[in-house]
Amino acid sequence: MNSLTIKNLSKTYANGVKALQNVSLDIPKGMFGLLGPNGAGKSTLMRTIATLQEADNGAIFLGKINIIKQKDELRQVLGYLPQQFGVYPKISAEALLNHFAVLKGMTNKSERKELVDTLLHKTNLYEVRKRNLGGYSGGMKQRFGIAQALLNSPKLLIVDEPTAGLDPTERNRFYNLLSEVGENTIVILSTHIVDDIKELCTNMAIINQGQVVLKGSPLKLIENLEGKVYQKTIKKQELDQYKQEYTVINEKLFLGKPIINILSESDPKNGFTSVPAGLEDVYFSQINNY
Repeated sequence: MNSLTIKNLSKTYANGVKALQNVSLDIPKGMFGLLGPNGAGKSTLMRTIATLQEADNGAIFLGKINIIKQKDELRQVLGYLPQQFGVYPKISAEALLNHFAVLKGMTNKSERKELVDTLLHKTNLYEVRKRNLGGYSGGMKQRFGIAQALLNSPKLLIVDEPTAGLDPTERNRFYNLLSEVGENTIVILSTHIVDDIKELCTNMAIINQGQVVLKGSPLKLIENLEGKVYQKTIKKQELDQYKQEYTVINEKLFLGKPIINILSESDPKNGFTSVPAGLEDVYFSQINNY
């Protein structure tokens, strides 16, 4: 089961929204980043792979498992942390993880305890295992979410928008945990946060309006833009004019003044300075439809 293959996957909702349009991806073992704005189709794709909803057409294979036809076989080797992961606030992490392990068919009590303890150590929750989940921080709840997703030693782990709302320290902890898991597993990380991908993933795809608009290695994609990104601080009222004259791929405010990044094959002069390309430039150059 060295790769997940998605072929020509499409999904149109009853209201006419084309959530997925002919999506094809080959996802190898390791960390794979799926990047795109909210509403781009990422969650639809994740839920379809996780057998939680049907596609209109297309095929998905995990090794020899035909995911669309063999849902139960896939579920046995799947770990899934959805975007909204709820916990029972009045139960301890240890008790709930044990309960989930029972539901997954682990009947041997001592083996179950060993597995639960191992996962609590792995997710750095062992010291607080007796505490009720209602008292956990956002980052701790997310790490508990990963612990439950790893109960069946999954071959495929899907993590949907995992770091939204986490502070930088908790985010780093979460990154470290995911990259450790990604050594032996296919991990799909779906996010709209560019840094999540840059830190972790060896391969990625950008999805927008239900279509894959770019795929490859983050480092290679950045390399392709090297020497083509220029920056300038401008006045607010000049922004529209610059957008007409240049390919503006990114704009941000610094001390109240807009800083724009543009894409240009040659030096645009006019006060622009060349800056190193980053993954944000790659992302916005695709999302802003240039």
